[in-house]
Amino acid sequence: MERFDYVIVGGGSGGATLASRLSEDPDVSVCLLEAGGKGDSLFVRVPVGTVAMISGRPKINNWALWTTPQDGLKGRRGFQPRGKALGGSSAINAMLYVRGHRADYDQWAQLGCEGWSWDEVLPFFRRAENNVWGADEFHGDSGPLQVSDQRDPRPITRAFIDAAAQRQFRITRDFNRGDNEGFGLYQVTQFHDPARRGERCSAAAAYLHPVMGRRPNLTVVTGAQASRIVFDGKRAVGVEYRLGGKTQVVAAAREVVLSGGAFGSPQLLQLSGVGRPEDIQPHGIKMVHELPGVGQNLQDHLDFILAWKTRDRDNFGIGAIAAANLVKHASAWRRDGGGMFATPFAEGAGFLKTRPGLDLPDAQMHFVIGIVDNHARKLHAGHGFCLHVCALYPHSRGRVFLESADPTAPPGIDPRFLSDRRDLDTLIRAAKIARDLVLTPPLSRYCDRELFGLHDGMTDAEWEDHIRSRADTIYHPIGTCRMGADDMAVVDSQLRVRGLEGLRVVDASVMPTLIGGNTNAPTIMIAEKAADLMKGARAAAT
Repeated sequence: MERFDYVIVGGGSGGATLASRLSEDPDVSVCLLEAGGKGDSLFVRVPVGTVAMISGRPKINNWALWTTPQDGLKGRRGFQPRGKALGGSSAINAMLYVRGHRADYDQWAQLGCEGWSWDEVLPFFRRAENNVWGADEFHGDSGPLQVSDQRDPRPITRAFIDAAAQRQFRITRDFNRGDNEGFGLYQVTQFHDPARRGERCSAAAAYLHPVMGRRPNLTVVTGAQASRIVFDGKRAVGVEYRLGGKTQVVAAAREVVLSGGAFGSPQLLQLSGVGRPEDIQPHGIKMVHELPGVGQNLQDHLDFILAWKTRDRDNFGIGAIAAANLVKHASAWRRDGGGMFATPFAEGAGFLKTRPGLDLPDAQMHFVIGIVDNHARKLHAGHGFCLHVCALYPHSRGRVFLESADPTAPPGIDPRFLSDRRDLDTLIRAAKIARDLVLTPPLSRYCDRELFGLHDGMTDAEWEDHIRSRADTIYHPIGTCRMGADDMAVVDSQLRVRGLEGLRVVDASVMPTLIGGNTNAPTIMIAEKAADLMKGARAAAT
């Protein structure tokens, strides 16, 4: 049995960051287990490759999970793409670099998460970042994660921002200074150094790939499916995993860390006998520790899409003309990392308040230079664009639970989308604003035909029907191993699993509430802070 100081399960944004930071100390040994591959293929490196990966057809670097039937979505099962490779979902996402609002983190601190206020987490955002703008009060320029301006945003995206300005929305250049209200262009996690300019900078590309094989104290095992945490009484002492059809165990002298994400981490805890008895014992698994919050508190951003066909050809499309354009753009990307192969697709950003009197933006918009229907699982010939809207602070709460004692079986995922009426009301308001925005010059001149049958004068009941018929995740699940100080918290403010020893969770599942934006940058921040916490704990013990 191999033995390391730390064993980390999951090489996504949290695990990749943490493994790299912990192994900076040559006196510490780290083993990282990842069920997927290395995450360095052309599909990952070329940003346009996300179209091939996100649909799950075929399953390229994607777990391609599904929810249970959702009552709030007319009984539909929702599709849940999650990255399966080093880098996790940062290997397949739209690369958007968004931190959320200052108040999101201040709320965490108010909920009992000591040390997690905006002022306390900002240094870790800055530490992670190598921003093309350079360093200032809010940004860093020496971290592993390359953050760039978009290489070649399309003219239609500029028209979207101009339309927002005409509607008197604030225009902003920087969404990451603690107040993200406004419209503009997203910054992206994309290489800006000359050697790799235009390539995706996943968490693995930033933190892990540069040191793999160069640090003798870091062992990375890909294709390793964790099956359970090994306990000695109440202490985690190792991880059992399957590799190449064989079951193996790796021992942890100091700590086991779960970084499997909002679905994988609670599933592994439950498979290991940690959680609610009613979620565990029916599957014949012996209880190790009762912890009622495991798998509860699932939150996600529900996304609704408005789409138009357009005669404009300077965007992403399907057909002979589009294929010829892509050949041209492929040459541009190979030459200098530019062109449409470098696009995040979701080029235009909007954070807005859907009604007067709100303290924070309650809705987000993603302006996409192509038609993304059903997670790119349904394709439309020709060219088009879409505008995505989501409610930033959902009140609906779901859960993750075991469907089987088989660790290779997917977990049960029940977000209970729209189980709270307030989320639907916010989406209806946001969708109305989005449609008015698209029909505002100068963006309206790009509109040829509305794709999903929306029309003038729609009633709220008609909007509700459209939303319940088509809305689905925009890939921000969190909260299932939430941090806090109450009885339903799974981890404390040090990210230690409550009531157990030698076990932490470091991923988006520890977020107590959703932040007002995309979740990749906050997950990397969590891992940066976790590395400091763990180094401090080791120093205190020696």
